[in-house]
Amino acid sequence: MDPKYTGEMLRHLEKQDELLMDAYRSMSHELHKLQVEEEMLMRAFYDLMAAQGLATKKDDGRNGSEELKALVNVDTQQNQER
Repeated sequence: MDPKYTGEMLRHLEKQDELLMDAYRSMSHELHKLQVEEEMLMRAFYDLMAAQGLATKKDDGRNGSEELKALVNVDTQQNQER
């Protein structure tokens, strides 16, 4: 690489780094918003299932609402680990 272009190349790479970091922050923020929305929807779904009585007793003694709640908790924990 020609030494006379190193300064220009450095400025270009710094600008690219800044743009990539902005994109990363934006995507990270959007992901967080979607995870919060997913959690709210899962809770609303659980409440709806419980209100309609669709969360019924299973043979093993656990009822469907407990299983739904467990699924919501597992899903929430997995999203937080990411």
